Amino acid sequence: MSDHPGGKPVSLGEHYDASRYLLVSVDLPLVGDVIEASPGIPYFCCKIDLDLASLADLLVDECGKAPRHDLSVLAVYPGDPDLIDAACRLVGLLDRLHDIAVLAPLAERDILYRLLTGPHGPLPRHMASADSRLNQTTAPSPRSARGFQTQLRIDEIAVSAGMSPSSLHQHFKAITRMTPLEYQKQLRLQEARRLMLAGGVSAGLAGFAVGYDSPSQFSREYRRLFGAPPRQDIARLQAAQDYVGAV
Repeated sequence: MSDHPGGKPVSLGEHYDASRYLLVSVDLPLVGDVIEASPGIPYFCCKIDLDLASLADLLVDECGKAPRHDLSVLAVYPGDPDLIDAACRLVGLLDRLHDIAVLAPLAERDILYRLLTGPHGPLPRHMASADSRLNQTTAPSPRSARGFQTQLRIDEIAVSAGMSPSSLHQHFKAITRMTPLEYQKQLRLQEARRLMLAGGVSAGLAGFAVGYDSPSQFSREYRRLFGAPPRQDIARLQAAQDYVGAV
C-alpha cells in the first residue's frame, strides 16, 4: 500500500512513497527499487492482496453507470487519513497476535471500503465486476504465466476467455502494457533471477528451470531486461544487498 521512508519506482514507470500508495489491478511482473533508506531509518512496506469476493460484497449498486474501460492497470494515489488509519491498525496487530483472528478481517474490510468509496474507487470496482474486460482478459493469465516451462497457447487461452486471439492480444496489451508472450517472458526471467539470488542456482540451471532450452537466448533476454548478463547482475545484487524483487 505505502512506504516509508523515501520512495520506490517500479518497472512500469510509477513512483510512490510514504505519502502515496500503489494500487495494482493485475498480477504484473513488476520490479521495484528502494531509492532511499538507511540502517537508522529503514524502509518499510505494507503489501495487501485484495480479495475480489470481499470487494464484490461491498460494491454499491451502480445501475445506469457506463462501465469503465479506460482504467490504468496500476496507479499511484495520495493516501487519505482514513485509509492510512485502517492500514496502520492492520499492521499494528503484528504486536498483538492474539487479536489477529478477530480484528484483522475487520481492518481488511475497512481498507476495502475506503478503496471503493474514495477517489480511487473506479479501479477496485472494475476489478470486482465479474463481467469486466479486466477479469475476462486476465482470468487465464496466471495459468499461462506460472507454467514457466509450458508453451503459451494463445488460441486455448482466447477460448477460455471467450475471445478471439486478436481480441485477446489487444485487450491483454491494453491492460498489462505487454503482449501475453512478453508477460510470460518477464515472469520467467524474474523467477530465474530469484532462483539464482535466493537459491544459489547457476545461470544455466535457472534458465532451464523456467523454460529456456538455449543458454545464449536466456542470457541475451536476461541482459535486455535487467541491464547485465545473469552472473554479473547477481554479483552486483549480492554486493549491494539492495535486491527488492517482484512487487
